[in-house]
Amino acid sequence: MNGLYSIHVSLLDGRSGKGSGVIMFLDGQIRGGDAYLFYTGSYRVENNTFKGEVVVNQHTPSRDVHPLFGGQEVSIGVTGRFTERGGDMDGTALVGRNSLLFKATLRRLADID
Repeated sequence: MNGLYSIHVSLLDGRSGKGSGVIMFLDGQIRGGDAYLFYTGSYRVENNTFKGEVVVNQHTPSRDVHPLFGGQEVSIGVTGRFTERGGDMDGTALVGRNSLLFKATLRRLADID
C-alpha cells in the first residue's frame, strides 16, 4: 500500500466534475495535491481494503478554474481496494451542507520507503 499514486476523481449522482493529482500513502498517512489543492489525512488497511479520512484545502486561487473541493476546507471519508498496480476509492465529501459522492482511480507511480 505504501507508495506514490496518481489519482483521478469523478463526481457521482449526476454531478459534473473531475480532478487529477498525486497522492502518497505512507504508514497510515495520506499526503497529496494538485495545482490548486492539497490533501492530508490518515488511513488503515485490512486485507486488500482501506478506510480513511482526508482533509482538502486550497493552496492557490484561480480565476479560471474551479477545483472540485476548492475555496474551503473539506472533510472526506474514503474507502477503497488496492492491488500492487493501483486501486480504486469511493468517497463522500462534506462541502458546506452538501454531500458530494465521488469515485477515484489510483495508479501506482513509485515505491516509498
